[in-house]
Amino acid sequence: MNTKQLMDSALALAGLSEMPQDSGICVEGDKIKRVLMGVDMDTAELLLAKELGYDLVVTHHPRNTNIDMLKVMDAHILKLEALGMPRNKSQKLLAERKDELSFGQHVSNSRRSASAAKLLNMPFMSLHTPADVISEAVVQKHLDNKFANKPETKVQDVIDALEEICEYKNSARKPVIRVGGKDSYAGKIYVLMSGLTGPGPEVTKAYFEAGVGTLVLMHIPEKDVKAVKEQKIGNVLVAGHMSSDSVGLNKIAQKWRESGIEVTMMSGIVEV
Repeated sequence: MNTKQLMDSALALAGLSEMPQDSGICVEGDKIKRVLMGVDMDTAELLLAKELGYDLVVTHHPRNTNIDMLKVMDAHILKLEALGMPRNKSQKLLAERKDELSFGQHVSNSRRSASAAKLLNMPFMSLHTPADVISEAVVQKHLDNKFANKPETKVQDVIDALEEICEYKNSARKPVIRVGGKDSYAGKIYVLMSGLTGPGPEVTKAYFEAGVGTLVLMHIPEKDVKAVKEQKIGNVLVAGHMSSDSVGLNKIAQKWRESGIEVTMMSGIVEV
């Protein structure tokens, strides 16, 4: 198989019709039989792959910073619209968060890993949103099946349910409650793992105002936790970063293996 076929397979598994701006093929390749995949893959991992005879390196977190990457965050506009919030309101709330992130993006070394891959002639691709979308869907389905029509569900029940998923069960860092308490009623449980990165406290508040009782995130910074606590409106659970990324990456790897591709996992992926 070639890099395009593998990418198309991952996009199809995630239900995506177009390549997200935070994913892409940095260096194309064909006749791929052995893949080295990790959450964060950089020059050291590219050299390792070359030394060990792999045909392709796959990173989850983007290493080819697309100047349009922040457009991926517009997914929140559609998510909130589905929950009943007008697009114009969520767009304005999101604009401040995108502007904040743009400062870090502007100074990033966007060609570092891609240039190393090209010099090594090592096929290299990133799969960010496809894996995140898959993780989000898998976890949401699990929680929906577990708590459908159970209004008495507490936040601790959701934590316990998350740990039934292999990636969370096998992870060294277990799911934690960041906003709310063990006995807080969960209300509507909404898994939010795609959209590039955390949406920030104002967009988080918008989800609660749209009827969500408990948000299940991959991660959230301490400053955002403090801001959300002051809002006194909902619960936030952090399922775990590497473990949540691993849910989607494991599904993609499984699909590729069914096509005869050897996939070796490393760099943060929690195997099942």
